[in-house]
Amino acid sequence: MKLQVTQENLSHALNNVCRIANTRGTLPILSNVLLKTTGNRLSVAATNLDIAITQYIGSKVSEDGMITVPARLTQDFVSSLPSGVIDLELDDHKLSIKADKYQSIINGISADDFPVMPVIIDGKTWSIPASTLKLGLQQVVPAASSDETRPVLTGVYFHSNNGWLYMVATDGYRLAEKKLLKTKEDISLLIPASSLQDLLRILSDSNDNIEVTYDDQQVLFKVDETELITRLIDGKYPDYRKLVPSEFKSSAKLQRTDMVNITKVSSLFARESAGSVTIQLDADKSQVSIRSIASQLGENTSVANADITGGGTITLNSRYIIDALHALNGDEVTFSFNGKLEPTALVDPKTKDYLHIIMPLKS
Repeated sequence: MKLQVTQENLSHALNNVCRIANTRGTLPILSNVLLKTTGNRLSVAATNLDIAITQYIGSKVSEDGMITVPARLTQDFVSSLPSGVIDLELDDHKLSIKADKYQSIINGISADDFPVMPVIIDGKTWSIPASTLKLGLQQVVPAASSDETRPVLTGVYFHSNNGWLYMVATDGYRLAEKKLLKTKEDISLLIPASSLQDLLRILSDSNDNIEVTYDDQQVLFKVDETELITRLIDGKYPDYRKLVPSEFKSSAKLQRTDMVNITKVSSLFARESAGSVTIQLDADKSQVSIRSIASQLGENTSVANADITGGGTITLNSRYIIDALHALNGDEVTFSFNGKLEPTALVDPKTKDYLHIIMPLKS
């Protein structure tokens, strides 16, 4: 193998790919990155057996070949090089890297020992703008569970319903749902949230379409010159729509920044009680108040003006409220509930394409 690439392109590819190389696994080669010439391109790939990322970069190839080299070392070395052209040359299992006044030889392992990169044959395909997918993931992925004893809840559920594509995640205490786009496809994919976090890192804010291909076991995302393929979670997602009330007796519409501020202040006094704060809607005063008590430190009541319908109180985890408010993008937020033990909903009253549900605490 002998070729030339630019430092910028190789460093970018290694940064995207190497983060999934597994340094703690039982297979030492999984801590390596696979470098392979493909026509006039160099493919840079890594896998941890659950997810695989491959990025293609343009190169000037003199001799074809492939090798695996330690991911972390190669990434750190290439990122430290000055911008410009890098010469890569393979001699036996030793990869020579030359750039300007820098020269290094990295000992590799034969690519024959590297796991076969997964592929999807005869899969179904749909597409989505990168910016739409990126925003949706940012809003939904944080609500997924990290509890591996409930694997279904560690995923994000992509599904079609009434001609629309949705994504949803829940950890049992909160739920986030995003309406993405219209679709004629029948889609039902349960994708690990951890894999989607890796996808988020390589997505841009452009309106270029991301191609999504899937079969019964895997899903592939094509992002420009990068391909991410991950296993699907096997299991049936809960019928979460039963959690969402069709109407609410009590609601408040107010400036989102006001809600963020009063929640943050109250959360300072809620650390003793695991973030528990009590929210009251007062229609007569047109105000939302949030109260928290710390037996050793004191107590706090913060108030904001709002358009109130109905009234009542409910106790919630302040961290969940702040997370939900940061996920919303509009200037206003509508905060709604039916009773002390009923789910609370937060939405942007203008778009309503994103719904965040928080389960109450026992006051």
